[in-house]
Amino acid sequence: MRRISLRMVGWVAGWLICVSVFAQPVRLGVDMLREGGFEVLRGKRVGLVAHPASRDSRFVSTVEVLRGAAGVELVALFGPEHGVYGDEYAGDKIADRSDPRTGLPAYSLYGSNRKPTEAMLEGLDVLVFDLQDIGARSYTYISTMRACMEACAEQGIEFVILDRPNPLGGERIEGGFVEEGFESFISHIAVPYVHGMTMGELAGLVRDKYTPGYEKLTVIKMSGWERGMKWEDTGLRWVITSPHIPNAKACAYYVATGIVGELFTVSIGVGYTQPFELFGAPGLDGEVLGEALNDYWKTPGRYYQGTTEGQKIRLPKSGAPLGVTFRPVWFKPFYSRFKGEVCQGVQVYLDLDKKVNLVETNFKLAQALGGEFIFGDGERDRSFDIATGTNKARLLLMSGSPLEGLFADWRRQSEGFRKDREKYLLYPSR
Repeated sequence: MRRISLRMVGWVAGWLICVSVFAQPVRLGVDMLREGGFEVLRGKRVGLVAHPASRDSRFVSTVEVLRGAAGVELVALFGPEHGVYGDEYAGDKIADRSDPRTGLPAYSLYGSNRKPTEAMLEGLDVLVFDLQDIGARSYTYISTMRACMEACAEQGIEFVILDRPNPLGGERIEGGFVEEGFESFISHIAVPYVHGMTMGELAGLVRDKYTPGYEKLTVIKMSGWERGMKWEDTGLRWVITSPHIPNAKACAYYVATGIVGELFTVSIGVGYTQPFELFGAPGLDGEVLGEALNDYWKTPGRYYQGTTEGQKIRLPKSGAPLGVTFRPVWFKPFYSRFKGEVCQGVQVYLDLDKKVNLVETNFKLAQALGGEFIFGDGERDRSFDIATGTNKARLLLMSGSPLEGLFADWRRQSEGFRKDREKYLLYPSR
């Protein structure tokens, strides 16, 4: 009986694995690389750009996938911001090191170098890039991709992208382009703030714009991904991409509050249990702010009491965007801005089935507090401008001027990009 039970257990386990694999609509680039017998890497010395989410659809790390591939010699690892294992804080500089699991050199692309050096690439035939992005221009992984492609073009080696879904989908495009003078590593590619492209699709754009004539780019496409898919439609489970993106929904909240969070006059929940979902500070009245924001966006033109120490703010008339609601909240951050201080503000609720404009939410939140309260630190104001890609939004907010003209301009830029990007798209609309 014991032998039969073990046999049955094995059969059921195998059946469940098969069901999970075949029921899963999306197969990742790393899955397709394996299914293709590692043809593009066979007989080559390989470097791999990886982080914690660099795993196949069964959670096997891409490092182990390549180490176990016949005819493939993995000789070096490269880590982006947060490192190969995601154990470094945002913005922290990371040193080169020896990888403790494999003994391979693990070069940092977020330390003294943002771009692989000639010495790092020496002896490599191909650099494989397998990072899960979140769909926002300011998230540095797409900038790392550009830097890697430029280095490969300069050294004449192959560059292979293992593609992954855009968790915001392939149809959402929001925000404007980066203006001259506001370029940085969080605005390293000429796309709107939300671009609606996968890493593999962006690679085609980067090649044409920044490395013209480079012919050694290969994108290993996904199977089953369509542009209208939300993350939950993919059948994939989320793996943390950085310390404050613990789940797939955080990608949308990052877009909705991450820009205004560059201003340390407010907390956006980074340092608390709900990163990017909160908006608050000591001295605010969360009840008043929540009521004002909800009414402001649902019933334009009414007068509201302000949010800071009795200050009054007349919010200008505005349209009524769908898919965003605010709840008054109290919270005390464990670390980062306002550590240990009681904050009041709002929790932001997003309904992505509605046509909420995530990028514009940042500026509506800033407008609700007023330019005099939200701005004033020159260094942080500059960070806000760089993340936005322009100082126009800040100047309008500081003067109390309407934002709608700027928003209309951004929407025109986004729709123009929607047409321009078509030649780079690799996946169909749903």
